[in-house]
Amino acid sequence: MNVIRQRAKENFPTVLLSILGIMQALAMEILWSKIQELDYLFEFSMLSVIAWSQIAATFMGVVIVWVSYSSSAMRFRWVPTTMDSIFPFLIGLVEFAMIESIDPNEPGQWLLAMTLIFASMHGVSHSMMRAARKDADNAFFFASVLPAKLSDFKIEFTLVLALFLTSIYFLFSNDHTNFALLLPVIAVNALLLFQLYLVEGFWARSTAEHVENEEPE
Repeated sequence: MNVIRQRAKENFPTVLLSILGIMQALAMEILWSKIQELDYLFEFSMLSVIAWSQIAATFMGVVIVWVSYSSSAMRFRWVPTTMDSIFPFLIGLVEFAMIESIDPNEPGQWLLAMTLIFASMHGVSHSMMRAARKDADNAFFFASVLPAKLSDFKIEFTLVLALFLTSIYFLFSNDHTNFALLLPVIAVNALLLFQLYLVEGFWARSTAEHVENEEPE
C-alpha cells in the first residue's frame, strides 16, 4: 500500500473543510458589511425588496457551496488532486464578487456571478463523484448508482444557460423596471431552495441503511 496515498485520503477532508470554512466565513463577513452599507434596505420600497431578495439568494448560495462540499467530504474518500485544493479558493473569489455586485438597480453582474457559482459547483460536485467512484472505499454506495452520462445534465446545462443569458440581458439592456428586476431574482431564490431540497434528499439517501439505485453520479 502507498502510505502517502492513504495519508492524503485520510487527511484531505479536514484540509478541504478548513480551507472552505475560512472562505465561507469571509464571505459571510463581507455579506454582513454589504448589508450595513446599503441604507435603503430598511426603507419600505420595491428597491429594498429586490435588494433583500438578492441578499437572501446570496446567503443561500454560500450555504449550498458549504453543504455540497462538506457532505461530499463526510460521505466519501478519494485521492485528491491539486485542483481539489484550488477549487475552494476560486469559488470563494466568485462568492466575494457576487456579494460585492449586489445592486437592485443593476443585477447583471450579480446574476453572472450566480451563474458561475451554479456552473462551478455542478462541475466540482461531478468531479468529486467521479474521483470517489474510482476508489474502492466508496464501493458500498456506487455499486448501486449508475455512472452519469452527459445527457443526465440537460437540466443543469439549461439552467446555467438561462442564468447566463439573463445576466447578459441585464448587462446590456435598459429595461430596468421593478418587475423586470424582481422576476429573475425571485426565480434564483426558488432555484436555490430547490437545490437545497435536492442536496438534503441526496444526503438522506446516502446515509440510509440501504442505498437505493436512483440518481446517476
